[in-house]
Amino acid sequence: MSLQPRLDDLLELRHQARTLGLASHHLVNSSFSGLYASVFRGQGLNFEEVREYREGDDIRNMDWKVTARTGEPHLKVFREERERSVMLCVDKGPHMNFGTRNTFKSVQAARAAALVGWAANSLHDRVGGLLFGSDRSDNSYFRPTKDRRALWQLLKTLTEATSGTAESPPELLSDILRQAARGIGTGGLVFVIADFNREHTGLVKGLTQLRQHHSVVLVPIDDPADRDIPDMGDVLFRAPDGELVTVNTADEAGRRAYRATWQKRRDELIQIAHGSGCALIPLETGDDVHPALVHGLERRLRMRSFL
Repeated sequence: MSLQPRLDDLLELRHQARTLGLASHHLVNSSFSGLYASVFRGQGLNFEEVREYREGDDIRNMDWKVTARTGEPHLKVFREERERSVMLCVDKGPHMNFGTRNTFKSVQAARAAALVGWAANSLHDRVGGLLFGSDRSDNSYFRPTKDRRALWQLLKTLTEATSGTAESPPELLSDILRQAARGIGTGGLVFVIADFNREHTGLVKGLTQLRQHHSVVLVPIDDPADRDIPDMGDVLFRAPDGELVTVNTADEAGRRAYRATWQKRRDELIQIAHGSGCALIPLETGDDVHPALVHGLERRLRMRSFL
C-alpha cells in the first residue's frame, strides 16, 4: 500500500461524483432533487415560488397561510443559490500515515475530498480547500474558484508527501476552521476530513463560530485498529515523546480499556457535532469511499436533522 494517493485515481473519481446526487441547482422540493441537496439544505437557499402540495413533498415547507386561504395544501419551494463555496479541509498530519485495512487514512481522506470536490465542481460551485499537517508551514490554502484550478491544485498537493513528523497540537484545529472560513462569504459548505481519534480541545469553539455562517460536515477517517487493537502479544511501541514502551496486546483488560478510550472520544465527537449542528459521516480505511459516503448521506437524510 502507498502512503500517498495517485493523482490518476483522484481524477478518475469525477465519474462517480455525479451519482452522489449533488443536484444543488434543482428545485429542492422536486422529486428530482439530489440526495446531497436534500441533506445539506438550509443556508444558501432562495425562495422560488409557492405551489400546490404533491405527494412526497416535505411537509415542513408547507405554506400554512396560503393553505388556510385557499383550502388546499400549498408548499414553499426553494432553490439553492447558484454560487456556493465548498471548502475541503483535509488532515495531512503524520497520524494519517496509518492503516490496517485496504489503504492508509491519508489515501482514504484524499479520495473522500476528491469525490466531494468533483461533485461540487460539476455544479459550478466554487471549490477550494485547506490542507493542514503537523506544522503551520505545511498548511496549503486554496481559495475557492468556479473552474477546476483550485480543485486540481488541492488534489495534486494531496498526492505529495509531507515533511512533518511531529504531532500537531489539538488546539490547531480551531485555528484551521477559522482560516477555512476566510474569503468564502456566508452560506458556505465546509468539510473537515480528518483523524478525530485525538483530543478535541478547542474544537467546540471553532465549530460553533464556523456554524454561525456556514454548514459543516465532519468526516472522521477511522481504522479498525483505532478501536480494537489486534492480539499480537508483546509489542514495542514508541510514544510521542520518543520513549519505547512494551505493550501486551493479548491482555483482555488492556484491550477493553483501549476500546473504551476510543469509544469515549467518539461519543465526545458525536456530542460536539450534534451540539454545534454539524453533520457527522465516518469513513473507515476498509470502505469503498463512494458507497460509504452515499450511505452516510442517506443515514443523515433519515435522521431528518438538516444543517
